[in-house]
Amino acid sequence: MKRIFCKGLLTLLLLFPLLMGGPIEDAVKAAPISPTLLDSLRQGGYILYVRHGEATTGEDQPDLVFNDCSTQRNLSRVGERQAADFGRTIRYLQIPVQIPILASPFCRTKETAQLAFGQGYVQVDPFWINIYNLGGHLSPEEQNRILNALTKVLEKEPPVGANQVIVSHSFPQGVGLGDIPNLSTVIIKPKGPGKGYEVVGRVDLAELMNIRIP
Repeated sequence: MKRIFCKGLLTLLLLFPLLMGGPIEDAVKAAPISPTLLDSLRQGGYILYVRHGEATTGEDQPDLVFNDCSTQRNLSRVGERQAADFGRTIRYLQIPVQIPILASPFCRTKETAQLAFGQGYVQVDPFWINIYNLGGHLSPEEQNRILNALTKVLEKEPPVGANQVIVSHSFPQGVGLGDIPNLSTVIIKPKGPGKGYEVVGRVDLAELMNIRIP
């Protein structure tokens, strides 16, 4: 059963809106957001798409096993701190998030989500392996299949009063949501099934942590 992880209201500063009906890299840059957007975020209904923390330990082997972290890149000490800081900042800002937090099956994405929100609040979603695969050598047809499936996922609205958090991977430059720095967040407003979604902005961890509630 899905629950709401919400310890208050919310404050999150950044963004300029950009209409987006499908998975095309946007040009939204991190910037302070308006009080109007803050009020909207307090009502929930957004998707926070988060790239995992810095991962410089090990490497992704061709025959990697998702449950064997020795076969893949893992969070560095910096990445672990980033994940913990992210979760602590989300709680400080009192951002309501939907439980479970969704994470790609890779160790670095699962650990980022678990360090941020707690192991018992994270659910592995194999769909996000597709985003990792976009960085490989795919045919245009396969890439389009993944991006079309992504649109269907990102246009689904979270329940009232909550924001869905997804911890996954960056995209290749010019594809989907584009390049995403470590532990940065793309904020998405779903429009409902068949209606696409809107990318309303991006925020990196340092910007997020600099926000102060009056």
